[in-house]
Amino acid sequence: MKSNPEKGHATGAMADPADVQLLARMGYKQELRRHYSTTQVFAIAFSVMGILPSIASSLSFSLPAGPVGMVWGWFTASVFIMLVGLAMADLASALPTAGGLYWWTHYFAGEKWKGPLSFLIGYSNTLGLIGGICSVDYTLALMILSCVSISRGDGWSASNGVLYGVFVGAVLLHGLCASLGGRIMPMIQTFCIYINVAIIIATVIALPVGKVTRGGSLNTAHFVYGHIDNKATWPTGWVFMLAWLAPIWSIGSFDSCVHMSEEALHAARAVPLGIIWSAGSAFVLGFLVLSVIAATMDPDVSATLGTKFGQPMAQIYYDALGREGALAFMAVLCFIQFLIGLGLTVAASRQAWAFSRDGALPFSGFFRHVSKRIQYQPVRMIGGIVVVSIILGLLCLIDSAAANALFSLFVASNYLSWGTPIFCRLVWGQSRFQPGEFYTGRFSKPIATVAVVYLLFGVVLSMFPTEGPSPTSSNMNYTIVINGFVWAGCIAYYYFCARRWYTGPQMTINDSASIISDSIMAHPISQGIHPGGPAPVGHKDE
Repeated sequence: MKSNPEKGHATGAMADPADVQLLARMGYKQELRRHYSTTQVFAIAFSVMGILPSIASSLSFSLPAGPVGMVWGWFTASVFIMLVGLAMADLASALPTAGGLYWWTHYFAGEKWKGPLSFLIGYSNTLGLIGGICSVDYTLALMILSCVSISRGDGWSASNGVLYGVFVGAVLLHGLCASLGGRIMPMIQTFCIYINVAIIIATVIALPVGKVTRGGSLNTAHFVYGHIDNKATWPTGWVFMLAWLAPIWSIGSFDSCVHMSEEALHAARAVPLGIIWSAGSAFVLGFLVLSVIAATMDPDVSATLGTKFGQPMAQIYYDALGREGALAFMAVLCFIQFLIGLGLTVAASRQAWAFSRDGALPFSGFFRHVSKRIQYQPVRMIGGIVVVSIILGLLCLIDSAAANALFSLFVASNYLSWGTPIFCRLVWGQSRFQPGEFYTGRFSKPIATVAVVYLLFGVVLSMFPTEGPSPTSSNMNYTIVINGFVWAGCIAYYYFCARRWYTGPQMTINDSASIISDSIMAHPISQGIHPGGPAPVGHKDE
């Protein structure tokens, strides 16, 4: 079997021909450079999660339930998230492609549902990832400005205009780095493992030591693991459930591994392992960090929630370490938060690029171009992601409630995108599913069933106003408005327009490429090709 003969070696010198062959079985020619090892695939999801910065970003979701909500909310939600990771890993090992979620949906869905569902999931996943970029960079702007507030010490707080300006600067810098840093991006992601682990270790040691050194005392084990609070007007049990939004948002990016499938070496093994390692490490390390935070925080939860610094984590560092210590740790968190946004920009661009390769996005012919001059990067798509993020970020100018909808856009859109292909496999496609190198065996269907139920619950949960059942315009959860508009708009767009030209995944291998052997084509279902899919189309290299 021949590998792609293009000049410039898009497959990379280390590419396993089996990776190129497996991608060809799904109808695609190798176009991106394969240079991510298993560790580096794990690294991109682990860095996008950015455990400590993500915990800092989402404390306002879990703090209203007190330490029990923070610690045990993380633990219980993480168990279900791990099951989702296992269900996704089964699919990612069998069918590794950058557009995995919508591709799997099209492959497994019933015949009349293939088009609309895959179209919906492609858009939902793309916009969910862009929402993630917006929420990460919005939080980064808040973190940077909280450092300014701590440094000034005069109670200064930034206006919405200043906040948006910092946000735009972060988005533009991410786009520039993602475009020009393609060759060194795997090394950047590996570095992210070390710096994330280092800041966790430093925090776990520094918070209790600093608290005691400054004359304070640690909270009791009963407070850490048994104190329930309720700083909302919901019933206490539901406030605990809403605390799940913190781990849901924080451990919400392991699908980044899926979107790197066409750049991964030995993708059928690297991608599922990246999913499991990232979700599992977030589970364990997050529980540890939150236990230490609960042990060192002010027992008066309201004091931390209502901090003048605009970030509860900044207040926790300030209480335990003083002004200089808080500034040092927050500066490192800002840097890691920037790396989270960079990883998300890379992952989002790969998903959107794959979707445009199948002709689903406006101006797909323009955006699906891969630049050979800039290290085989989808530069045009990265630019498009940046522009859409800046436009969505205008919500920052309204108020914090509108800006917080970006968090839930990320959650709700991703959870719908994760759950639908798993659901399609269970309902219509079990006979088509052929396990890859990673497989959960006889537990696969039960795991997938629980994952679908949990993901449906997560979508509903993300739409509740967090402060109580009678929200005002300033604390309303606008997720149902934003996601409802996105989902309804996608379906309307499909039925009124796109169904005339969107036929699902399009094969990009021409006959002269000699990539697919006769034996592969003789057994399309067992090899991962839907026999009713589109006919091969010629692909003009750009």
